Amino acid sequence: MTAVSDATRRPTATGAETRGGALAGTGTLLRFNLRLDRVRIPVWVLALFLGTLATVNSRNALYGTAADRASVAKTMGSPAALAMTGPRHYLDDYTIGSMIGHQLLGFTTILVGLMSVLIVTRHTRTEEETGRAELVRSTVVGRHAHLASALATAAVANLALAVLLAAGLSGLGIEGMDGTGSLLFGLGHAAVGLAFAGIAAITVQVTAHARGASGMALAAIGAAYVLRAAGDVGTDALSWLSPIGWIQRTYVFVDNNWWPLLLALALAVITSAAGFALSTRRDVGAGLEAARLGRPAASDALGRPLGFALRLHRGMLIGFAAGLFVLGGMYGSILGEAADMVENVEQVQKALERIGGSVSDSFASMILVLVAVVASIYVVMAALRPRAEESGGRAEPVLSTGLSRARWLGSHLAVAMLGGTGLLLLAGLGFGISGAASTGEDGLFLKVLGAALAYAPALWVTAGFAAAIYGWFPRATAAAWIVPVYAFVVGYLGQILDFPDWMDNLSPFGHVPQLPSADMDWTPLALLTLVAAALLWLGLAGFRRRDLDLK
Repeated sequence: MTAVSDATRRPTATGAETRGGALAGTGTLLRFNLRLDRVRIPVWVLALFLGTLATVNSRNALYGTAADRASVAKTMGSPAALAMTGPRHYLDDYTIGSMIGHQLLGFTTILVGLMSVLIVTRHTRTEEETGRAELVRSTVVGRHAHLASALATAAVANLALAVLLAAGLSGLGIEGMDGTGSLLFGLGHAAVGLAFAGIAAITVQVTAHARGASGMALAAIGAAYVLRAAGDVGTDALSWLSPIGWIQRTYVFVDNNWWPLLLALALAVITSAAGFALSTRRDVGAGLEAARLGRPAASDALGRPLGFALRLHRGMLIGFAAGLFVLGGMYGSILGEAADMVENVEQVQKALERIGGSVSDSFASMILVLVAVVASIYVVMAALRPRAEESGGRAEPVLSTGLSRARWLGSHLAVAMLGGTGLLLLAGLGFGISGAASTGEDGLFLKVLGAALAYAPALWVTAGFAAAIYGWFPRATAAAWIVPVYAFVVGYLGQILDFPDWMDNLSPFGHVPQLPSADMDWTPLALLTLVAAALLWLGLAGFRRRDLDLK
C-alpha cells in the first residue's frame, strides 16, 4: 500500500478556526480582560484624568492674567524649553488652553502610550509566557483572539480617557478651552495610545518574554519623544516621524487641526495588521527572534542570590537609568533660565522663597523632589518583583533548595535599594553637568550631586514599606504605590500649591533636607535609615512566617 502526499497542500484548519474563524472568542476574552483589569484600567484612566485637571487648574491659578502668560511664553521660546515642551507655534497666543497643549500634551501622551503598551503586553505575551494562552486556545478560541481582545481592551481604556478629558476640560469653563479643543485634546490621547498599542502588537511577536516585548515598545516611545524634541528645536521634519509630534501638531486650543489624528490612526491600523500577520509565523509561547544559546556554564554571579536577582532586574534598571539621566540633563539645561521663567509667577516665587537660597538652588531643590519620586517608581517595581516570582510559581522551586527565604527576598530588596541609589546618582550627574553648563557655576555640579544622593534614605523607606506589605499582605501589594503617588502630589505639587507642612511630614521625602538651597542635616537621614531597616526587618519576618501565595 502506498500513500501519496501533496507537498503543496496547506494544512486543514481545525478546532476553533473551523467553528468561528481566527477571531472566535474575541468578545469573551475582551470581557475577561476587562474583568481582570477592573482595578488597573480605572486607576490608570482616573490618574491621567485627575492629574490633567489638577494641572490645568494649577496653571489657571498661577497664570491668571495675560501678562503672566506672556512672560512665561518669552521664557518658553529657548531651545531647552522647547525640547521639554512642544512646538513654538503654541507660543503665538499663550492662553491657558494653548499652554496646556504646549506643556502637557507631550508628557501625558507618553503615559498614555505606557498604559497601552502594558495592556497589550499583559494580555498577550504574559498570557503565553505563563502557559495560560495555550490552555485557552485549546478551546473554541481563534488564533488571533488574544491579540484582538488585547487591542480592544487598550482601545476601551483610551476611549474612556478621551471621553473624560473632553467632558472634564470643557466643563472647567476656563477661557481659551472650548468644547471643540477639549474633544480634540481627548481624542489626541486616544489616537496616540492606539498607535503605541499597535507597536506593542508587533513587539510581542518578536520576543518570547513579556519584559523584552515591553522594553522594545517603551524604547519606541522614548525614540518618539526624542524625535519630537529634536524636531521642535531644530529640523521640523524629525517631529513628523513621531506620533507624539503628530498629536502636538494638532495645535489644540490654537488651530484645532484634526487631520494629524489620521496619521496616528493609520499607524495604529498598519502596526496592528502587521502584528496579526507576524503572529501566524510563530508558535504559541515562542517569538520570532531565535533564542540565543546560553553559556555552557553559568557565571559565578548567577549562582548567587544577589547576582541572579540583578540579572532579573537588569533590563528595567538600565531603562530607568537612561531615562533619569536624560531627565536630569533636560531639567539642568533650563536651570540658568529659572529666574526668568518664574519672574512674574507669584505662587512659584513664594514656593522658591520658602525653600530659600538663590533661584537656581531653590529651583534645583524643587526639581530633585520630582527626580526622587521617579526613582521611587523603580524602587517599588523592583521591591515587588518577588510577588510576581511567587505568584508565577517560580519562587517555590528556588526556595525548595538550600536557599533561605530571607536571602531570596533580601537579594531582590538589595537590588531595589542599591539600584534606586544608583539612579539618583545618574540623575544627579545629568542634572549637575547640564546645570553647571547652563548657569556657569562650576561648584553647582557637586552640590546637585550630593542633593540627589540625599534622597537615598527616603528610597530605602519606600522599599521597606513595599517589603512590609509583601511580607504580611501579599495580595495588597498595590498599596505600596501610595508612597510615590503621595510624594508627587504633596512633595512636588504641594510646594507650588502651598499645602500644609504636616501633609509633607507624612511622606519620607518630606524629611529630606532640601539641598542645595538648605543646609545639610544628618539627623533626619539617619532616622529615615533606621525606619527603613525596621520596615525591611518587618517584611522579612512576615515572609518567613507565611505560606507562599500560589495561583
